[in-house]
Amino acid sequence: MKNQHSPVLFLPHGGGPLPLLEDENHREMLKFFHEIIPKLGVPAAIIIISAHWEEEIVTITSGENPSLIYDYYGFPDEAYTVEYPAAGDPVLAQKIANLLRENGIESKLSDQRGFDHGVFVPLKILFPQANIPCVQLSLLNNLDPQSHLKIGKALSKLRSEKTLIIGSGLSFHNMQSLMSQQNSLDQKNEEFEMWLIDACTNLNYASSVREQKLIKWSEAPFARYCQPREEHLLPLHVCAGAGGSAAKLVFAGKIMGKKTSAFLWN
Repeated sequence: MKNQHSPVLFLPHGGGPLPLLEDENHREMLKFFHEIIPKLGVPAAIIIISAHWEEEIVTITSGENPSLIYDYYGFPDEAYTVEYPAAGDPVLAQKIANLLRENGIESKLSDQRGFDHGVFVPLKILFPQANIPCVQLSLLNNLDPQSHLKIGKALSKLRSEKTLIIGSGLSFHNMQSLMSQQNSLDQKNEEFEMWLIDACTNLNYASSVREQKLIKWSEAPFARYCQPREEHLLPLHVCAGAGGSAAKLVFAGKIMGKKTSAFLWN
């Protein structure tokens, strides 16, 4: 890879399996996915943090061949036959656990847990050959932003080992509003996205200032309208911790009628 460190990417994974079904409301997102691929290089392994797995302590997939978890409902039959046979990486999983322990973060391994749709949906588009080993990390169910920044900082050391870190969530996750499928301007959505983009990408902010903004994200304009429950935002905190500097805005399009963002650290 050209860069000394592998990149870190926070991306929107969209609504359930809809991106794989080429849903019209995910057209901009799919275009972005295909455009970002060259910037990700060819990682030796992938660590991915999905909004769809929460545990009391950080839990790490350690199975050699994780299954897929079709954790969505009411979609066409083809959504339940998706395959993504990426291998796990038990050695990397243990290395992650060791790094977390060294940084005072409790964790455990799970050789039974499979990959949820926050993992296999984006990876099937970005790395369709499924030939890169993948390890998934859970969020903490206390949803504490500072703890997730700390997890990211602990993972950052692995970037020098050609390990791509991905946070899979959605910067807008008001389900009631998303399901309404309204394409009219949503000023609350727009203002929160403007705040988030500034917090993540403004080069004038010292790292400590950026961290404080992300820790206190719920004080941002219309934060709780956009994130009634923040599990879809916290993968961003892990990425920001791993990235360690200002990010680049790489997507600011609409998914299901709402503005969403993706960020890259490289």
